[in-house]
Amino acid sequence: MAKKAGMEAWKKKRRQEHLEQKKYRYYIFCEGEQTEPQYFAGFKRMIEDDPIYRNMVLIEIEPCAAETMRVIGAAEKHIEKHGITKGQIWCVYDKDSFPLKDFNGVTERADRLNRVNPDLQYHCAWSNECIEFWFLLHFAYYTANNHRSEYIAFLNDKFKGLGIGKYRKNMGNIFEILLEKGNPKLAIRYAKRIINEGRGKTPADIAPGTKVYELVEELVRYLPEECKKRFN
Repeated sequence: MAKKAGMEAWKKKRRQEHLEQKKYRYYIFCEGEQTEPQYFAGFKRMIEDDPIYRNMVLIEIEPCAAETMRVIGAAEKHIEKHGITKGQIWCVYDKDSFPLKDFNGVTERADRLNRVNPDLQYHCAWSNECIEFWFLLHFAYYTANNHRSEYIAFLNDKFKGLGIGKYRKNMGNIFEILLEKGNPKLAIRYAKRIINEGRGKTPADIAPGTKVYELVEELVRYLPEECKKRFN
């Protein structure tokens, strides 16, 4: 038992040393267990396959299975538990039908946390009302404040037209589909336009809207040059 405990401690120490060597660190906490993690896993795969950045960039993706305020709460607990003192903490969550105060409260909590340690900064990649709104912006400029079912129906029609079947929330290749069949550059431009038009409003009042593009722009910095052109 003592030998096993010693081996576990050694592995933990080696892992910590490996993480500390990474210059750029991103800890992504997702409200959903499948859709959002699958999408950002696409960035992680591509970056880790790149010989230039794979030893410089750390990306950890944590599915939380929790809504709004609980996502940032889970992030705080993870950071404290693992003694993380440097990096970017990204909370990815949807508005759905949760109370306005909870949805807006995440950005307010992040602002307070960011005053504590300038090397450890929290960011909010929210979507009002769901991540599918970010996905559909890859195909069209869309400003109708509809229920998430309408966004999913839009994606279903678009995917069928492209010959790739229906949209599903747990698609393991959603990153590749949006990269190759959609237009990430336009998605970023459209999302920014909507946020700019809602300047001064709370996240809950920007409907529809999304700030997922801010995390996307961060991760794009480490993609291969040919792939960057799809976003920039």
